[in-house]
Amino acid sequence: MMMLMDKKTEIPEREKKIKQITLVGGVVNLILLISKFIAGIFGHSSAMIADAIHSLSDFVTDIVVLVFVHISGKPQDKDHDYGHGKYETLATTIIGIALLVVAAEIIIKGVVNISEWIKGNDLVSPGMVAFWVAILSVVFKEAIYQYTLRRGHGLDSQALIANAWHHRSDAFSSIGTTIGIGGAILLGGRWAVLDPIASLVVSAFIIKVAVTLLRQGVYELMEGSLPDDVEDEIIGIVMSFPDVMDPHDLRTRRIGNHYAIELHVRMRGDISLSESHDRASEIERAIRDQFGQNTHVTIHMEPLK
Repeated sequence: MMMLMDKKTEIPEREKKIKQITLVGGVVNLILLISKFIAGIFGHSSAMIADAIHSLSDFVTDIVVLVFVHISGKPQDKDHDYGHGKYETLATTIIGIALLVVAAEIIIKGVVNISEWIKGNDLVSPGMVAFWVAILSVVFKEAIYQYTLRRGHGLDSQALIANAWHHRSDAFSSIGTTIGIGGAILLGGRWAVLDPIASLVVSAFIIKVAVTLLRQGVYELMEGSLPDDVEDEIIGIVMSFPDVMDPHDLRTRRIGNHYAIELHVRMRGDISLSESHDRASEIERAIRDQFGQNTHVTIHMEPLK
């Protein structure tokens, strides 16, 4: 009964913490979003407005995380025997797609501006207000990235970790914006091209993060197995029981923040069904003690031939 109570209380508590962390990031994104739009308009900076759009994508991503983590935190029901953890993986995948879209927008805008500069057209020089807001954006976004990433690892939340990298992508974007705006101000209007050039470099970092998140999300949605070292650890736990032999047909996958594990083991054929059942239960408890009480474990016992 105690284990059942722990399972019921663990998920809501984790969900509550993820929501709180995401809300902190959401508030920061909203403040930066408004500040960047104002600075972009009054500072006559198209780069800052583009950065504001990037922050808008971050704000939307926070909403996605809140919605999907709420769904993934729901307990098992008739239609979801393994719970709703896959929704968190889906959120990670959506964030990866959002990052790719943002990177594509930055690249297109940068190429257009550079082509205009090559044609001899002067790009609009930004004002100091845009420069200072860009610097503040870098500082705040890096801080919220470090905070979200640390808490994401602590809670083993893929969605939080993915969202942390989205925060950092916005910080990278703001660095490019800062360089472009600062270069244009210090070197003169003709050097405003530094902004779109820097944005292309920044987009490469964003694409790298997006591809990593998408690869991870799609792999898990397609029921990819757990890493080899985790599977080796599972086999090691099983083999720690002296009367259990030949673990085989191991099947593993990840469901949100927890694992699903199925495997066959062999025991002597002369032991009772009760003993075999008790041993299987002991193995399941040992695996859950190692990987979390929400781990789905199925042990199939076979007689040793």
